[in-house]
This record gives sequence, C-alpha cells and structure tokens, in this order.
Amino acid sequence: MTGNILLNGKKKRLEYGAVAYVTQEDVMLGTLTVRETLTYSAHLRLPTTLSKEEVKDIVEGTIMEMGLQDCGDTVIGNWHRRGISGGEKKRLSIALEILTMPKMLFLDEPTSGLDSASAFFVVQSLRNIARDGRTVVSSIHQPSSEVFALFDDLFLLSGGETVYFGEAKMAVQFFAEAGFPCPSRRNPSDHFLRCINSDFDAITATLKGSQRLRDKPTSSDPFMEMATAQIKSALVEKYRDSKYAKMARARSQEISKIEGLEVETKSGSQATWWKQLTTLTKRSFVNMCRDVGYYWARIVIYILVSICVGTVFYDVGYGNTAILARVACGAFITGFMTFMSIGGFPSFIEELKVFNKERLNGYYGVAAYTLSNFLSAFPFLVTISLITGTITFYLVKFRSGFSHYAFFCLNIFFSIAVIESLMMVVASMVPNYLMGIVTGAGIIGILMMTSGFFRLLPDLPKIFWRYPISYISFSSWALQGAYKNDFIGLEFDPFLPGDRKLTGDEIITKYFGVTVDRSKWWDLTAVVVILICYRLIFFIILKMKEKASPFLQEIYAKKTLEHLDKRPSFRKVPSLASSKRHQPLHALSSQEGLNSPLH
Repeated sequence: MTGNILLNGKKKRLEYGAVAYVTQEDVMLGTLTVRETLTYSAHLRLPTTLSKEEVKDIVEGTIMEMGLQDCGDTVIGNWHRRGISGGEKKRLSIALEILTMPKMLFLDEPTSGLDSASAFFVVQSLRNIARDGRTVVSSIHQPSSEVFALFDDLFLLSGGETVYFGEAKMAVQFFAEAGFPCPSRRNPSDHFLRCINSDFDAITATLKGSQRLRDKPTSSDPFMEMATAQIKSALVEKYRDSKYAKMARARSQEISKIEGLEVETKSGSQATWWKQLTTLTKRSFVNMCRDVGYYWARIVIYILVSICVGTVFYDVGYGNTAILARVACGAFITGFMTFMSIGGFPSFIEELKVFNKERLNGYYGVAAYTLSNFLSAFPFLVTISLITGTITFYLVKFRSGFSHYAFFCLNIFFSIAVIESLMMVVASMVPNYLMGIVTGAGIIGILMMTSGFFRLLPDLPKIFWRYPISYISFSSWALQGAYKNDFIGLEFDPFLPGDRKLTGDEIITKYFGVTVDRSKWWDLTAVVVILICYRLIFFIILKMKEKASPFLQEIYAKKTLEHLDKRPSFRKVPSLASSKRHQPLHALSSQEGLNSPLH
C-alpha cells in the first residue's frame, strides 16, 4: 500500500484495462451457465462495433483456452442448485479476466481449496496465458512439487522482507549456497516455507506447552536446530548481497532503459453505456428468473397472504364497524405486506458482490448498474402488485371503479419498490445479509410507527417524529393515499341509530387526521419521490465508497504497518526474547522429520 508503481520502469497508475485481478473468492452469478457468464461479460467490455459472431468466437476461444468445454452449458451453482467444480469455477474466474487480453494478470491464491489435480490444471492454464505474451503475477498457497515446477520466477517474502527473487529453478541452489539445502526427498516449496515462516516456531511452542508434542525427531542437518526466525534473517542477509539480487536489479534497469515500452492504458470497458445497460438488465433479469429466492418464493407468499387478507376482511361492507376494518386492512397492505420485500435481500447481496468485483476491474459504471437493477426487477414488481392488488381489492370489496383499482395497485407497486430501494441502501453499507436484514427491518419498523395508523399524524410529537420522520416515511404517504382512495365518496352507518350517515371525507379527516386538501395522486407522487431519493442515495454511496476507498485503505495500511513494526518477526535483527508469542524457541527439527516421500 506504499511506494511507487513502475511499469517497465515508467511511473504509472494501475488504470482500468491495463491490468486484471482475479480475487481469491470466486464471485459469480450461480444461476448462469459458464458460456452465458462469459458471453455477458464479453458484451459488457468488448467494443460495441464487434458483431455477435465475433464476440461468440472470442468467448469460444477463451473456453477452449481454459479447458472449459465440458462444462460450458453447466450452471455455476448456488444455494439451491449444484453446479461446476471448484477447479472449473477458478478457471472461469480467470477466463473472465483474459477476455479483453490484459497486459498483466494478478491472482490471489488461485489454487486455494483445490485438490492437487485441479490446482495443477489451473496453474498450467496460467502458464499457457503467460506463454501468449502476458505477465501473470500470482500469490500461491502451498504448491505441490508439480505445480512448483511450472513457475518461471519466484518471489519469497517473509515479514515484508525479500528472501529470494529470481528464477524459480535457481531458488534451490540459492538456499544450498546460503547453507540451507533442500533435502533430496522434500518438496522445495515446503522447504522454503519451513525456513522462512516463523509461525511454525509459535505452533511448536504451543504444542510443547500443552504436552502434545513429546517426541523430538532426530535430524542429521545441524542448521535445522536453529529457530526459523534466525534462518530467515540469515537468508535475507545472504540474498541482499548475492548474485541473484544483482541479476534482478540489472534486469530491471535494462528493461527500464528500453525505448518504446510504454504500457497502453485504456478504459476498462470499450462497450457503450447503452450496451452495458441492456446487457446488465438482461443478465439481471435472467438471474432473477432462475433464482427461486429472489422473487418466485415471494410471489407465492404474497398470493397466500393476499388470500388470507381477502378472506379475513371479506366483503367488509359499510357498517360503522367496517370503518376500523377498512383502516386496518389498508394499513396491513401498505405496511406489513410490503414489508415482506426484504426477503430478497440475501439474493441482492450476492448480486452486489458480483458488482463490486466487476466494478473493481472496470466492467461498467455505477449508473448503469443502478438503473439496470430497477429495470430488471420491474416485471416482477408489477406481477406482485397486480396479484396482491387484484385478490385483496375484489375480495375485501374496497370502493369500486377502475381508477380506484389502478391507484390501489400502483400504491402497492411503489411501496414495494421503495422498500427494495431502502434495502439496497442498507446493503451498500452493511454487506452482511443477517445484519442487513436486522438493520433494514429496524429502519422500516421505525418508519411504520409514523405512518398514522398506530398514532394519528397530528398527535405525533412535532419534534423529530412529525417533522421530519413522518414526511420522509413512505408508509405515511402511502397510507394517506389508501385512505383517500377508499373512503372519499362513500357513506357509512352512524355510530348511534337515528344519526345521519357518516361520509368518508369526514371519517378520515375527523377520526384519522388525514387532510383532504390534496389529491391522493399527490400522496402517490410523494412515494415516487422517496423511491427516486433512495435510488439516488444508493448511487451516491457506491460512488463515495469508490472515491473514499483508496484514502481509507491508506489509513488502514499505515495502522497495519505500525502494528507490524512492533512484532519481533518484522525486525531486521530477530529479538524474540521478549515475545510471548514465540516463547520458547524450538528448531525445525523438533517440528517434523526431514524426509518426505515426494522425491
């Protein structure tokens, strides 16, 4: 997180498009197939001028290059559907990044969690990419001897210090020259880790202290009686003045002096904004259709709840007892029924992870993503609103008339859309689905308290609850609109026999504190404005996180460096006497035998 970035000796920023990054976690939409995932990614980033056939050829070529032919039409897999294997998923992550032929490819432990065969296949694929003229830089997790043999260059770091940098095949020779030769039957990578990872000393000390390590294997190598920190310190000093370090510095200077080695920078995506929007909308819609938990489960629940509401309040009538029943039914529909929309939060969290990863590599912009999410969800929200509105409207028998029915469905539609938008805002700040649901439910609960049902709007405490909470609460506007849509124009039986009938205008004004000065359509407009505001807040948060991320990372890096400087293993001269973590010191020979059946 500190220092300068030099590409071919020239100071550069790692712009979108110049480099690609494959994260350790494979983040993809599990409902799509391998071929669909690559195709959508290609349409998002490749030039719009390319024909569909040209894009298809690039996708098929990438599938061939990464050996994904056998699983091309297999879904990636998610919580309810099994998909491709871990090795295939990792190769797909790499395939996504090499579609645009980046100059440099960075990978974070691409073999983690894979068996030896899958790990070998992944690294062999990376080796083929490197042979095509691209630079591949990867951290690696415990490579096997077969995987280690595929490396061109090796960079060993320990405690932030360079232990070795040079050709991988010369590393064994360097360790031998430094006085720490690799035993003939041991994997070189295992030997290197044992020599430079001082955590093994702490583990041994813990086992000795708990009396779980009683036998001490004998060793024929005297250097193995040294502590790991001492071996590492000796290697760092040895490398600093070695021929390998001089060769690395000379090669770097040689490259930096070559003319014409400017790295071409380009935007992360060469597709137009409209192409990105249509592709994202289509991909998100396909994902929503195939993910049972996104909308289909909610549609079923909405149907069941709507039938329950319709039968409980069936043919509510116009008696004086029907007044409270209509009010309660309207409050339940605009409040509690729309509240069920938080059920899609976990699925949206998974989609947001994909956005964060793709945005990191410059696939598309925040505006295209924000708008595409609403467009792809639009058909499902309309379906839910029409089903819920039709069942409850005609079973309960609210005020008849198509305009009243249309307003009733629109009110449900925008209320659900507002809750979904609010949960998107929560997801952008609390990217954990359990904490996010709790946070979102708490916020919605607070907004529902000021809707005017639990306590009338005029009776709310003026400071904070009435102004501004009730005004920024969608439920207060939605409920007022629902009252006006149902009551205005109707007459109800009086509370006492012989009195005149009660008008709907009088009821909602006198008994429920709703003013009739403005139209119900103005109340609906207020809900739409709140919806737009939530979407804009979501957009702003994503943009601000993008801008603030480097600054926050810099602060975190400084704090981390300050913490690491205090650790004994990060000091130039090991001094472990005062460290409780490394007490007492034990040599490598007490941790394991030297021989291994690998060679």
